[in-house]
Amino acid sequence: MKISVTVITRDEERNIARCLASVPFADEIVVVDSGSTDQTVEIARQFTDRVVTHEWEGHVRQKQYAVDLAAHDWILSLDADEVVSEPLRHLIEDWKTREPAADAYLVNRRTFYLGKWINHSGWYPDARIRLFDRRRSRWGGYDPHDEVICAGRTGVLAGDLLHYSYRDLSHHLQQIDKYTSIMAEQFWAKGRRASLPDLLFRPPFAFLKKYVAQGGFLDGRHGLLVCILTAYYVFCKYAKLWERSLVERRL
Repeated sequence: MKISVTVITRDEERNIARCLASVPFADEIVVVDSGSTDQTVEIARQFTDRVVTHEWEGHVRQKQYAVDLAAHDWILSLDADEVVSEPLRHLIEDWKTREPAADAYLVNRRTFYLGKWINHSGWYPDARIRLFDRRRSRWGGYDPHDEVICAGRTGVLAGDLLHYSYRDLSHHLQQIDKYTSIMAEQFWAKGRRASLPDLLFRPPFAFLKKYVAQGGFLDGRHGLLVCILTAYYVFCKYAKLWERSLVERRL
């Protein structure tokens, strides 16, 4: 079974070599770059000649564009800050020699955060479809929280996908600001509006869910920080949605 690995990039010179080096089993690697100003494209070309520049269309459309460019129907879609672990690599290499038992496969993603692997806090297990037959699956969801939607059978691969997400706390806060702005606009476009209960109750509920119900306390100080920032993410999302209403009233 042949696999095309697809990756979308923008200014990922810190991550892209590690990502692409982790997929020696790939029969093809397709990198879609949206205008990097660093060495991302040059580094990617050391691994594949299929590096394409394409204007950014949002996470869902950009990832689907990469899938559509692939030569093979089976796709392993990775983010540039992800790495296929050695156990997962062996599983995929073995999987390639067999007839597929499903049309898409879930993989657990384990995140490395501020020098520590996070094992709880709602961050692990973080099961996502990443290996799939594009004839039965495609990218969907909404930006920035995209997901693969499969119309057929879904299986599970036991190995982990390693996620090197945030360089430091400042980077994490920048990403929260970026993604909550996108989410607020998505909600607004769908007719959602923020209420006082959203602002008052959703953030602490998110914290309790992650810290208590999903075992964030077991990750120590790192878990506490992750859960606090999850609550902050929720607050920013609804605060920006509320702010959007204020702007609309002034027009």
